[in-house]
Amino acid sequence: MNPMDDLFAPPPDLIAGVDEAGRGPLAGPVAVAAVILDPARPIGGLDDSKKLTEARREALAPLIREHALAWHIEFVEADEIDDLNILQATLAGMRRALLGLDIAPTLARIDGNRLPKGLPCPAEALVGGDALDPAIMAASILAKTARDARLRDLDTEFPQYGFAKHKGYPSPGHLAALREHGPCPAHRRSYAPVRRALEARR
Repeated sequence: MNPMDDLFAPPPDLIAGVDEAGRGPLAGPVAVAAVILDPARPIGGLDDSKKLTEARREALAPLIREHALAWHIEFVEADEIDDLNILQATLAGMRRALLGLDIAPTLARIDGNRLPKGLPCPAEALVGGDALDPAIMAASILAKTARDARLRDLDTEFPQYGFAKHKGYPSPGHLAALREHGPCPAHRRSYAPVRRALEARR
């Protein structure tokens, strides 16, 4: 083998997995993560974040941040969700998460069946990708743990809603608090239960 061949070898594939957490809740942001894993530093135990316990997710998240070649977490706040709608806001967050990576990926694999526009690299949509692709699994874990941390912060700011417990999802307790107190600035006013609670207080 000619040593000069290494100078002209194509760069290794830098595949970024992209996933989100928090499309269904009535409050708080959607969190989107993009992760490029390092093949030389594998992380055991990766899986779809929904299949992992909270303790396991919290244990894996710092390993992902430490061992990945690059990662970025983007928050799409409630006002942007209300302005764009949840699908378009999530797609915008995916694009920003990829653009925020310190290393430019050569391919993005995005969980779901839709691709954002204006991506910095070729991309493919992978339905059920958070159960199939390790980079998407890692992204799902970072997105979920980052969003849970944000909701715990919101719970400190707005303790009457119980955000730390239900993470903004429409649990019976959350819906009762919404009826009693009305929406707070973190609530998504384009979502029907929030809109009804707002109208009831006018």
